[in-house]
Amino acid sequence: MQSRQPAAMAKGLDIGTSRIVLAEPNGAGLCYRAQLNAFLSLPNSKVTEAMLYKEGIPFKLAGSDILVLGDQADRFAHIFCGDTRRPMQNGLLNPTEHRSLEVIEDTVQRLCGGPKDGVRLCFSVPSPAPGGEGDLAYHETTLAEMLTRLGFQAKSLNEGLAVVFAELEATNFTGIGISFGGGMCNVCLAYLGMPVITFSTAKAGDYIDRSAACVTGQKPVAIRLVKEGAFALNGRSSASNIEQALTVYYDDMIQTVLTRLEGALAESRKVPKLDRPIPIVVSGGSAKLAGFMPRLEKGLRRLDLPIGIAEIRLAADPLNTTAKGALMAAMLEA
Repeated sequence: MQSRQPAAMAKGLDIGTSRIVLAEPNGAGLCYRAQLNAFLSLPNSKVTEAMLYKEGIPFKLAGSDILVLGDQADRFAHIFCGDTRRPMQNGLLNPTEHRSLEVIEDTVQRLCGGPKDGVRLCFSVPSPAPGGEGDLAYHETTLAEMLTRLGFQAKSLNEGLAVVFAELEATNFTGIGISFGGGMCNVCLAYLGMPVITFSTAKAGDYIDRSAACVTGQKPVAIRLVKEGAFALNGRSSASNIEQALTVYYDDMIQTVLTRLEGALAESRKVPKLDRPIPIVVSGGSAKLAGFMPRLEKGLRRLDLPIGIAEIRLAADPLNTTAKGALMAAMLEA
């Protein structure tokens, strides 16, 4: 991959379970725009519609409902003591939500704006869960068709590989990218920009929220507020049952990824014979939590791996890493 597409003709899109993030060039730097990948359904009324419009809150009319979209959906859910509806589940289109595609399409249009014809766009897709190759094929094809219908030259990119593209140019895109997302954790071992081993696990941010909510009797939105507040993985017992539950399920998520990584590298015949240790770079909202990276690094250093590990670091911009990597891929001609 040597030549680059004209900067203005490329965009990167992270279509995640929790958030949709757009990356595009902005002068010498990059610009990011993001919205929560969620919505809340309210009864349709002219008064509600007028007030939402006046407040500048994104919404969509859908028959007898008003769909409050993106970041404001969480706010309204908290006000009404409810929970948002999610267009995606476990990294893929939610099969139980019939409005999934129209909500994602509306959110993408609001983020991208402007003309789309001729614009090259790479969008993220997860690695398939064990036995879930068919589900991924439907998800990937459906999103590609939607983006093509909007006018983009759309191409998919593995989420773990996107982390490598975003962060490991200095090592010629050789290393391991790990994305701790909302619906899935995605891992990719890449050599010179080529994915060698990829896998995903379903124990991710949403799993933590649901599990902690279940054992504490809270709603997932309440768990997220604690998680995104002052909570930290500090290794000490907590007087709060919510914080104790969060610690248990964060550890479970980390251990699941470590076990899968060790097993995948041990079982694969495709692991390259490298003459030097490679870096591991970590992204995603869960990885930003205070105390997360020391816990993860400690576990990684204990693994028996067939390759040497150099640095283990958090991505420079964990929430936007996948979108940045997708943009890099769109700007590089295959």
